[in-house]
Amino acid sequence: MLNRFIARFGKEEIAVLHSKLSIGERHDEWERIRAKKAKIVIGARSAIFAPLEEIGIIIIDEEHDSSYKAESNPKYDAKEVAKKIAKQNNCPLVLGSATPDIRTYYPAQNKENPEIEILSLTKRANQSSLPKVQVVDLKQELVNGNRSMLSMDLYAAIEENLKQKRQTILFLNRRGYSTFIMCRNCGYTVKCKNCNISLTYHSYEKKLKCHYCGYEEKVVTICPECQSDKIRYFGTGTQKLEQEIQKQFPKASTIRMDIDTVTKKNSHEQILNQFKNENIDILIGTQMVVKGHHFPNVTLVGVIAADSSLNIDDYRANERTFQILTQVARTCRKRKIRRKSSSANLQPRKLYHSMCQRTNL
Repeated sequence: MLNRFIARFGKEEIAVLHSKLSIGERHDEWERIRAKKAKIVIGARSAIFAPLEEIGIIIIDEEHDSSYKAESNPKYDAKEVAKKIAKQNNCPLVLGSATPDIRTYYPAQNKENPEIEILSLTKRANQSSLPKVQVVDLKQELVNGNRSMLSMDLYAAIEENLKQKRQTILFLNRRGYSTFIMCRNCGYTVKCKNCNISLTYHSYEKKLKCHYCGYEEKVVTICPECQSDKIRYFGTGTQKLEQEIQKQFPKASTIRMDIDTVTKKNSHEQILNQFKNENIDILIGTQMVVKGHHFPNVTLVGVIAADSSLNIDDYRANERTFQILTQVARTCRKRKIRRKSSSANLQPRKLYHSMCQRTNL
């Protein structure tokens, strides 16, 4: 986003605000805005509080994203703050998304507020067509003897992409190696002492981690309940997927992007640039890899366990699953995208058709 705005308006016109800046850097940017040296502010949700005067327009991109709600104190919803500021400054507020939040879209569609107007983009950039979507039901894969994380179709597509010197993105919305560990003798599952949810195993650090509060502990080898050594690992994360890809495609170059690999400053940008500039064959990651990036050489996107997010403890799980899968499809610039499902409850054709219908939003 920053690079595109600098190319259009110049560096001196733009200020940046986000949590990865040091305190000194944020102070300098804040003072530039106050001194009216910057006319455009780009940033994460906290940028809505930038000390701008005479605001002409406020734009919230990917407005459906749940991260606009701050979970830490002080708690606030950046979209609601933006509405208030827009009203005070008598300026337009643009909420942009290819998959709008139902709470935004429904009242706009039904004209509950005459001040809200829907502006639709009916064509993709560069007149490109939507990618072809293929849903693979893994029940049949198991019947055919395939117990791999990759369906046979996805494996063949990756192999073909490697031969053609084209790039592939594999999306799995779970980080770590295994989603939980359990004793096969008594059923004991290791849980966070703070949150009471299952700890995720991270193979590189040899640790169990809580993805909510950050609690960590050493890997359990003996069950604390029954003293059995029958500790087994269940579920799949990006670390395990990375190892599987390296095993099945040993000659392919891979890179992984998730919270565990972007802890350092600018590491997010470095990984994306490395994937693009060094022409790395396969990028593996969580939601970070599908956030509107432009990779012209990416002609295949595979989603592992595409239906798993339908079963999370969220009453909006269906909506969020639709949103993330549509975002994934937009990442593929040419004509092929393959999606892999793992649940026996998924009805692939129904999911595919509902996606096609709702893409018109």
